[in-house]
Amino acid sequence: MKKYTLKSIGKNTDYMTIVREMNDGFVVKIVRDMDGYEDIKTDYISKELFESCIRTGYLTEIKEPVAVNA
Repeated sequence: MKKYTLKSIGKNTDYMTIVREMNDGFVVKIVRDMDGYEDIKTDYISKELFESCIRTGYLTEIKEPVAVNA
């Protein structure tokens, strides 16, 4: 599952996780920091809207750190 940060006002750390991909969009879980507690919603976003959010910078993919075994 890919995670994305949402462009927010202030110091909020809101993010979105893709739960399931469908033909025409995605089922996503959105987590918003609301003054110390998390507001969690599951919603649908079309592929067109998702791609527009990526292009405009509203969504930014969170790169998972790669574990290195020595």
